[in-house]
Amino acid sequence: MKKHTSKYLWLMLLVFVLPVSSCEDFLEKNPQGELTQTSFPVTASDALLATNACYSILRVGSFHSGLFPLTDIMSDDAYKGSNPGDQIAVIGLYENFSFTTTGSELASWWSTLYQGIKRTNVVLNKVPAISMDEALKNQYLAEASFIRALIYFDLVRAWGDVPLIIELDPPLLLERDPASSVYNLIETDLLFAIDNLPEKSEVTTELLGRATKGAAKALLAKVYLFQGDFINCEKYALEVITSLEYDLEPVFTDANGINGEHGIESVFEIGAQGVEAEPGSQYANVQGVRGTPNRGWGFNRPSMELRNAFEVSDPRLKGTIIDLGDVIDGITILGDGTTPDVTEDEDGNLIEIECYNRKVWTPGTTVPPQFGHNRRIIRFADVLLMAAEALNENDNPDQALIHLNRVRARAREGNNAILPDITTTDKTALREIILHERRVELALEGHRYWDLVRTGKANEVLGPLGFTSGKHELFPIPQNEIDLSQGKMEQNNNWN
Repeated sequence: MKKHTSKYLWLMLLVFVLPVSSCEDFLEKNPQGELTQTSFPVTASDALLATNACYSILRVGSFHSGLFPLTDIMSDDAYKGSNPGDQIAVIGLYENFSFTTTGSELASWWSTLYQGIKRTNVVLNKVPAISMDEALKNQYLAEASFIRALIYFDLVRAWGDVPLIIELDPPLLLERDPASSVYNLIETDLLFAIDNLPEKSEVTTELLGRATKGAAKALLAKVYLFQGDFINCEKYALEVITSLEYDLEPVFTDANGINGEHGIESVFEIGAQGVEAEPGSQYANVQGVRGTPNRGWGFNRPSMELRNAFEVSDPRLKGTIIDLGDVIDGITILGDGTTPDVTEDEDGNLIEIECYNRKVWTPGTTVPPQFGHNRRIIRFADVLLMAAEALNENDNPDQALIHLNRVRARAREGNNAILPDITTTDKTALREIILHERRVELALEGHRYWDLVRTGKANEVLGPLGFTSGKHELFPIPQNEIDLSQGKMEQNNNWN
């Protein structure tokens, strides 16, 4: 196993900032300033600050695929969005898979993820030597392990073989380690986290937003799902379900909205406050309604294909897509004057409608409250659908239907005339139904593209949009990273 770091990451000073939560006590601590790894951390209070720094990286805009929701835009669920010319030469390239190795958005995504790895490694390498309560020490180490696993999971899904950095003073030049080694580290980190994190019900209100045992199990289930290990995916997804720590919000929009922040359905979320700086998060602002009300930039516009994917009268359609004229929290959505209300092709066929992502909505008419959206990384609905998929692949369709239909029952919101229970036990048919249910339940939350890649359907579904099999399953390594490695790091296939 090679252990590397890039030159600029090795030399950078860590800025230990605020911990993650929507609770004011957890967010309104003063910044701690710049501290070098040689003098920090050395005390129990330092250990807490170092752990909090691991959480704060999750709110950095570029943590979320370089600020823009690239994987949603690359999927069949969304278009670039915003007004027609905005970022067309940069983000527009992801609609048709014509992006290259030199994009600043990929470089910033990669760099931010490795900044996060650096922060977790400070905790994991330095905190063990601190004299402090052992149980609390192990909890901090487990939180850092969970976050490192979360970040490496993004790295390995996006780029495959990546530098595996687990120490604080490695060589300057980067090389890539096999994806299998990265997955091994992720699994090791998450198993340690499971053993040392509390259940969600054991976390005090002021500390909501920190990693929990259920979050580690759910992430491990997803890691196994992405590798096609359905036995272990089933095991950990069912452990989350049978823990009785989680349930579905009665109202679908609350699963991503302010009423459900740190609620019963939230397995892990990134907390934020409504300010245009730390501890705010720009994730929702990038996708917020453009124009009137002025909530953001309007990227990641829901596609016609996504709109048509919902069954008749499915309440999740309006819980996913904001249309012009909608009234939400007493606010009428008028949209952007520089964006066409509708776009047609040369034959008069409707191909795009000005609309927005409902799942990032926060009440208000100005920009700052949009920075207070808590992004849900793992929802209980996702866990139920992972369990359903794994159980079906493990030839237990009857049990799979229980979890699938639980998701559909919530979506009905009491209207039994819609969204009937699925009854088929045919493995192939049920596999397609579960994938479709993931699409409409989790739309615009960053899952669809990865689901198409891991199930081998990306070329079939996205080929007409420009996806090339053997190339676009992975992103290109940012060219500046290859240059920094002085040739030690090779590019992914078909990207040279």
